[in-house]
Amino acid sequence: MRIFSSIRSALFAFVVLAMSASAFAQIGISISLAPPELPTYEQPLCPGDGYLWTPGYWAYADADTGYYWVPGAWVMPPEADYLWTPGYWGWGDRGYAFNEGYWGLHVGFYGGVSYGNGYFGDGYEGGRWQDGHFFYNRSVNNVDINNTHNVYNTTVIHNNENRVSYNGGSGGIDRRPTAQEGSFSQERHIQPVAAQNEHAQSARTNPEQRASVIHGGAAAPAARPENSRPETARPEAARPETARPENARPENAATRPVVHPNDLPARQPFTAPNTGNAARDQKYQQQHDQLIVKQDQQRQQLQQQQDQDHQRQASQNTNEAGKQQLEQQHQQQTQKLQQKHTQQEQKMQGKVQRANPKHA
Repeated sequence: MRIFSSIRSALFAFVVLAMSASAFAQIGISISLAPPELPTYEQPLCPGDGYLWTPGYWAYADADTGYYWVPGAWVMPPEADYLWTPGYWGWGDRGYAFNEGYWGLHVGFYGGVSYGNGYFGDGYEGGRWQDGHFFYNRSVNNVDINNTHNVYNTTVIHNNENRVSYNGGSGGIDRRPTAQEGSFSQERHIQPVAAQNEHAQSARTNPEQRASVIHGGAAAPAARPENSRPETARPEAARPETARPENARPENAATRPVVHPNDLPARQPFTAPNTGNAARDQKYQQQHDQLIVKQDQQRQQLQQQQDQDHQRQASQNTNEAGKQQLEQQHQQQTQKLQQKHTQQEQKMQGKVQRANPKHA
């Protein structure tokens, strides 16, 4: 009896682990009907540095609702250097199942589906991380160079012009993961951030996003940038003075109040260490680079938190007094973070200067 109980426990644990692994990869349902073609839509303007594009996709609710469209959106990644691998529908033994998207250091396999805007079925050609900052390829992204300066322009040629939204099965894309994509699947992954989940839930409850309304090929409404504040959707003249203009012109940057992390000015250049000890200089430079990466992550996290505050406020129809109170709270949070980062950099500079024989 004791042996039988041990075997039964081991089998149960194996089943639980298998379910946990598959739950991260796929929705726990199998649909006999293939998802519709990808609709055509225009990518909204990137709201600012650090936002990454996550393409739209078909999701499935239930037999009554069927498929519904989750529009693409700009979101803040959970960490610097992380990229988004889109989810995709794939044919299994008995039907179509959805493989969830994820954040990782590399873009993995997403079924060969051509979502557009840099996601053409193989990897990602819409941008790249460099020294803790994301650079956008303007040839495939809607980026305002007056607001976002981390840009480059590389023409992308792709031959996949179809709008098939699934892999395998009848009429699906015939593509399998490469060895490299297989290795990417073994890396550390982060599930969709809260803003992405809220965005998907909003699409599910919107009848206009159903496939029965969109008809598979009709133009779907372009998604508002996922982490942008509701003020950005209003005309320029209607925005309150305390609001951060998403597409502010350079001449207004000097007078724009620092309310959110994206409003913070660029950092002052770090004085290159020159203590006469090459190993020590390299160590100081590495410490400073690590500090910048950590500070960028903290900026992004606070920005994401504040954007979520604005989203909740918009859903609650808060009055003007409540909006102003939230803006004041955000300004205090941002100033506190700025002071903390300034003190950290001053401490780093002082450490280098003390080690420099010229200041001894």
